[in-house]
Formats: sequence, C-alpha cells, structure tokens
Amino acid sequence: MEAIAPTIESYRALALQVTCHAVNQASNRAEARSLMQQSIDRLEKQIAASIAFIGFDCKLIVLPEYFLTGFPMGESLSVWAEKACLEMNGAEYEGIGKIAQKHNIFIAGNAYEIDQNFPGLYFQTCFVIDPSGAIVLRYRRLNSMFAPTPHDVWDKYLECYGLEGVFPVAKTAIGNLAAIASEEILYPEVARCLAMRGAEIFLHSTSEVYGNARSPKEAAKISRAVENMAYVVSANTAGIANTAIPESSTDGGSKIIDYRGLVLSETGAGESMAAFAEIDLAALRRYRRRPGLNNLLSRQRLELYAESYRQSHFYPANTMLDREVDRKHFIQTQMQTIERLAKLGII
Repeated sequence: MEAIAPTIESYRALALQVTCHAVNQASNRAEARSLMQQSIDRLEKQIAASIAFIGFDCKLIVLPEYFLTGFPMGESLSVWAEKACLEMNGAEYEGIGKIAQKHNIFIAGNAYEIDQNFPGLYFQTCFVIDPSGAIVLRYRRLNSMFAPTPHDVWDKYLECYGLEGVFPVAKTAIGNLAAIASEEILYPEVARCLAMRGAEIFLHSTSEVYGNARSPKEAAKISRAVENMAYVVSANTAGIANTAIPESSTDGGSKIIDYRGLVLSETGAGESMAAFAEIDLAALRRYRRRPGLNNLLSRQRLELYAESYRQSHFYPANTMLDREVDRKHFIQTQMQTIERLAKLGII
C-alpha cells in the first residue's frame, strides 16, 4: 500500500507573477520548444530565488495561464496543436517536475495540451506536479470561447475519464487541491462542483487585465472563496511578450485570498514574488466544521437546484465530436445559442 504523506497543516503559497514569452512567432515546433525550455530555465531561477526569500516552508507555487506559450492568435487548431501544445508526458512537464523535485514543492500551472484520445484537438489544461515530479492533477478547462473543451466532446470524454476526471481534486499533504482556469472564476458551478468533491484550495492560473477598479473577476475570486470556504491562489501574468498586443495589457494583481474572503497578499504590475501568504489548513478545517451562519457549505440544499439544471440546455454539448471544425465554429455556435435562448424568452 502506498504511504500517505503526513499533512502539512501550515505552509506558505506563492502566486508567482512572471512574464509569458509567447511562441506565436516561432516558425516551427523545434523553435517553439526551444522558447518553452528557455521559459522553464528562467522559472527555475525565479522559483529558487523566491523560496530563498520567502522561506523553505513555501510548499506551493502557482504559475499564470499558458505561461510557456501565450495563446493562439489566428493559428488553426492543427497549427497550434503542432506548434504550442504539450504532450501529456512531454519534456516540458518533465522539466517542471525536476524543479518541483529539486525544491520539494508543488507546482501548479496551465498549458495547452494534446490528448491521443482526441486527435485533431487540444485542451487548455491546468496541472499540479508534486514534489516527486509526478502530475497529480490534470484539469481541462470546461468553458472557453475559442478553444476545444471536454464539453465539446462530452460523451467520449466521459467514457475516457469519467466525471471525476472532469472535476478532479488532488488530496495531498498540503490539502485538497483543485484548479480553476482563467475566466472560469466567473462560473460558480465549476468551483462548486470541485468543492463538493472536497476542494480546499483553488489554484487559479489566469492572464487578465488588472487595474485599480475592481473588475468582475476580482469580485468573483472573493466570492468563490467565501461561498466555498476555500483559499484562492490566483497567479496572473506579468504581461505577454513577443506578440503584437501591447505587452503589459495583462499584468498585475496576483493574490491569495483566504476562506473568509480576506485578501492576504497582492502584488502590482511586473514580475513579482510579492503575492505569498500562509495557508493554514488546520484553521480552514476548523472553520469548515464549526456550526453556525457562516458555514455555507454545510447549509447547501443542492436538491433545490438539481432539477432546474437538468431541464435547462444552453450551450450544446458534443459539437466537436467526430467532426473537423475551424475557429469560426466557436462564435457561430455561440450566436446560435443566443438566438435559441432569445426565442425561448430566457435572454
């Protein structure tokens, strides 16, 4: 029987805000892989220096969305898959795993990834690598405007991975970890389904506009923490280099929020390790087990909502199952959904 590591009841987590060096201008797969390796090499140095500053009780580091590649800017699905998508057991994961092993930490991040079960497609994937270098969590983004998701091949995806593979929670020595990708922080159902499976710490890799005014995503981060009584560790990019978009458009605001909705740490713009804070698992678990008004999880009456969800059909499933599509598919499907919901008087 595999030994279960003892729980680390108190440690520090870091939302590491680093620049994303995009690979869009790479002329081929080899050049893109070289750029990714350079990013991994930079990360190793930044992580080592950050831990030396924060302390060796820093056990969890969350990286931004698509930190190795940037996002597709007009490339077809097949071109982006070939150029920028990681293999499920590829060299890039191995390289990040070596960093986790060297520093005895958990590393969470986000990348585009191909899956041999779904040829011709890729998924935006959140991952967690443990101190042994193994991937202990793989979550595929479920809501995306311009990328394939498990919902687009829903029936086959469930056959391959089951519902627990759709909403995975990794039970580890540093708590029950779950991932939320980017704008999915705006979808309360995603966080709730993970919380129903025991999630205690939401790892939020994002790349978003940040400013002084509190945006919907900023409000959502606090809301997801409070309503699920969970920590949120949110890592934003420090800008995206090597594209035509102004580099600092998505820069700043990485933060850690506790289970009461209190912002424990937050950083401004630029590359930074300032967004670090204590994760007090013992306090979280005491809070979750204390009866009273604030124990929102124990007060959930889920049966109230189940039938309404079952009867409702908004964005359709399986639209990319056994068929080739181009990027126009995504906006066309959304437009058809809006038209149908308008006819029903829903919107």
